[in-house]
Amino acid sequence: MRFLLVKKKRLLAAVLAAAVMIAAMTAVGLTGAAKVYNGKTVRKLPIYSVETEEKVVALSFDASWGADKTLDILNVLEKYDIKADFFIVGFWAEDYADKLKTLSDSGRIEIGTHSNTHPHMPKLSKSQMELELTTSCNIIENVTGKKPELFRAPFGDYSDALLETAESLGLYTVQWDVDTLDWKGLKATEIAQRVLSKAVNGSIVLMHNDGEHTVEALPLIIEGLKNKGFTFKTIGELIYRENYTIDHTGRQIKNKAG
Repeated sequence: MRFLLVKKKRLLAAVLAAAVMIAAMTAVGLTGAAKVYNGKTVRKLPIYSVETEEKVVALSFDASWGADKTLDILNVLEKYDIKADFFIVGFWAEDYADKLKTLSDSGRIEIGTHSNTHPHMPKLSKSQMELELTTSCNIIENVTGKKPELFRAPFGDYSDALLETAESLGLYTVQWDVDTLDWKGLKATEIAQRVLSKAVNGSIVLMHNDGEHTVEALPLIIEGLKNKGFTFKTIGELIYRENYTIDHTGRQIKNKAG
């Protein structure tokens, strides 16, 4: 009799466990979490890096505060004959229109928008997101004569709604897969080591125009990457414009023909 009771308890426990598992799987399937669980996601993602067999990286700088070191960065890029990207906030473009024009006129700097006022954009309504992007793009175009095609979100903070809004305006949203952390006051050698240890084919490197030691680190980064066989492109030259997918890490992959 005792054996039967124990067996019934075990059977009941097994039934309850199965029921819980089925309920969990149903919930996961309904919410899309199943794809997250399997290493995939239904959330939209910006471009963090690009899948390519070419040994190439893209250097990029966010310009939001200050401008004292901006032309020094350009001088280093010109010395090494390197192209790069600057993501500009609208109020920076207004305050430093002369420097923005110098960057653009150099022929080696691709200009993208970094919003107009540097807010946490996912907290905005879609109409506010659109205003941030259109206003900043118009300011940049008025100074440079070129309409931006790239967007990097302030703080790297994004949402599906933000990516959809940017896409509707013809903007490719770009992040990074190599963060120099130059805004933290790291030494030039520390900044360079972060890049040299992390960069792979198709990497996008994040720096800032006002980093304390960014200008000192830049030659170390360029020479170190060159010694590893890397060449340099702008992000606009690096990314695919059509027929691509973005995997769960944010790596942009060219779809195979057929």
